[in-house]
Amino acid sequence: MTTAATPRHAHEHTQAPGYAVHKADHLARLNKIEGQVRGISRMVTDDRYCIDVLTQITAASRALQEVALGLLDDHVRGCVTNAARTDTAQAEEKFAELTDTLRRALRL
Repeated sequence: MTTAATPRHAHEHTQAPGYAVHKADHLARLNKIEGQVRGISRMVTDDRYCIDVLTQITAASRALQEVALGLLDDHVRGCVTNAARTDTAQAEEKFAELTDTLRRALRL
């Protein structure tokens, strides 16, 4: 069983994450999305019109997808590319993780 103190992979804490360069941008977007979700909750509390609530849910979902694409881009350009250049076994692991992640995201 994985705990917070135990990394899932032995190399997780040996280098900065691929998104390190864009971390502030990702956090800013996530904070904005968090505010959107709180706003959606208030809309439901205030009995706002269904379509208006659904429109805001769609906007928040798209914003999360954009963050996910940014993190994916950072992962490929950082983690995967670095592994491909330096360690064949680790590169294979990164490619398998990437494929599994895309499979889940695309629901295949």
